[in-house]
Amino acid sequence: MTRPKKNNILSRRDFLKSTTSAGLGLALAKGSLTKGSLAASHQTARGPSDDLRLALIGSGEQGRVLMEACLRIPGLSFAAVCDIWEYSREYAKGYLNKYGQQPAVYVDYRELLAKEKDLDAAIVATPDWVHAEQAIACLDAGLHVYCEKEMSNSLDQARRMVLAARRTGKLLQIGHQRRSNPRYVHAIDRLIREKKLLGRLTAAYAQWNRAKSDMLGWPKKYTIDAATLEKYGYSSMFEFRNWRWFKKFGGGPIVDLGSHQIDLFSWAFGTNPSTVLASGGIDYYKGREWFDNVMAVFEYETAQGTARAFYQVQTTTKHGGFYETFMGENGSLVISEVPERGNWAMREAHAPEWDSLVKDGLLLSEKPPIQRVDTRNIFLDIRVTAEAGRWPLPVELAKPPHQPHLENFFDAIRHGTPLTCPAELAYKSAVAVLRVNEAVKSRQLLRFRPEQFNA
Repeated sequence: MTRPKKNNILSRRDFLKSTTSAGLGLALAKGSLTKGSLAASHQTARGPSDDLRLALIGSGEQGRVLMEACLRIPGLSFAAVCDIWEYSREYAKGYLNKYGQQPAVYVDYRELLAKEKDLDAAIVATPDWVHAEQAIACLDAGLHVYCEKEMSNSLDQARRMVLAARRTGKLLQIGHQRRSNPRYVHAIDRLIREKKLLGRLTAAYAQWNRAKSDMLGWPKKYTIDAATLEKYGYSSMFEFRNWRWFKKFGGGPIVDLGSHQIDLFSWAFGTNPSTVLASGGIDYYKGREWFDNVMAVFEYETAQGTARAFYQVQTTTKHGGFYETFMGENGSLVISEVPERGNWAMREAHAPEWDSLVKDGLLLSEKPPIQRVDTRNIFLDIRVTAEAGRWPLPVELAKPPHQPHLENFFDAIRHGTPLTCPAELAYKSAVAVLRVNEAVKSRQLLRFRPEQFNA
């Protein structure tokens, strides 16, 4: 069958290709062994073919994103698609048909697992509240599982997922896709942690802001009948389509959006948070159960001392979009899954030189000319060099953002490559993220105990 062209990871400057590729190779190798990553030590030896047969459970918006990314990876075929909504089932089936794949279509994942006996892995992209039920059933059926984040909107259910992966010896990758993004691996593992680019890391900031939006609707001809909705736990089509705003089904915007970025704080600081304080509320939208805005402050007790991270999610303004900033005594680093919103470091004037990192292909240097600045009383010549400007990162990702994370998952199945976000690591993130909603409700500083992060 014809597949979309597979893109490659590119350097930002042709003249740095050789040094960048060497540095990137080390970064990727180190990235696969980040704290919390586990080797795929329970793998069954593959046969002469590395072709894998997949089931997609949940073919809604996020399931389609993952499906499309998988179609860019050689050796994968979807043998089955499952969703309780006819609209999503038919869309996924029709899309796969265009690429020569003829998946069986199911409404109930239990029927899928009962009938499909030649599967290697399942991708679970359903609402958060059924992740545990479905992922555990797939693990028990002998399948490796890629499950979208958040693991669950319940820590008890997330813990069950970790235990099931241990018990079955099957792989469980959670969809914190930045953990496999080579730009993030390069920025956090290579520059911040290994090269100490920023010196002592003292603070971090991240945000994910979205413009105001209405609740989701649906084509009336695709309305799910009341009996089917009730069977699968929904009281109405409105509830089904807007599950993210209901406490039974999800964790609200701080979980939907914040879990991606709050996960990065622990990665960069090298430890889990010790406290969290948060404020938020249902201040704009009516009839929603979860907070439409949240601001949270985490404390981290690092080897160098206390550090703090501030996170905000807004759903009434898209100002600034989404990005992350890491700040230290020697400079700062701004990064985003969309490179145009962040892909550079900025050096403090007193910091040790970064030119050697440029020479090694770990940073790029852009030095603007000397400028003359007019102040109120005097003229000062200010040398505007790279120290006062941006030092771009040399790594770009010319792939959909989920593709490297899926590639890591399938490489783990085929070759025993360590997962970049196994269940144990994702559980730690879930502990930090789900506690934010509790902090908003209590309006108190909440403390974490170290043992809380272990499933």
